[in-house]
Amino acid sequence: MMSKREVELKEIRAKTTEELNEEVIDLKGELFMLRLQKSARNEFKSSEFRRMKKQVARILTVRREREIEEGIGKRLSRKLDRQWKKSIVVRPPPSLKKLQEEEAAEEAAEAAKSA
Repeated sequence: MMSKREVELKEIRAKTTEELNEEVIDLKGELFMLRLQKSARNEFKSSEFRRMKKQVARILTVRREREIEEGIGKRLSRKLDRQWKKSIVVRPPPSLKKLQEEEAAEEAAEAAKSA
């Protein structure tokens, strides 16, 4: 029987590098949303911070393992990482998109009731 972490690592290793990059961007967006909720004193699960940070670390570790296999050195890796960070297009995290869709659906339902 495999532990939950081992299963998670297998899933991460099965993904392509592009998928990993997208997941890192999404998770960092989710972390940002959690920080906003914390600062606004909204209810949130504090355990989510730790879980998301660890998930990002695991993904970045797998990405670095792949770079090492390709023979990319530490210095070049940092250069590529800086270029990747600059090329990121800011987009709303999935949880915010889901929230906006729910609000739009509620407004549509209210409009249908009043019409």
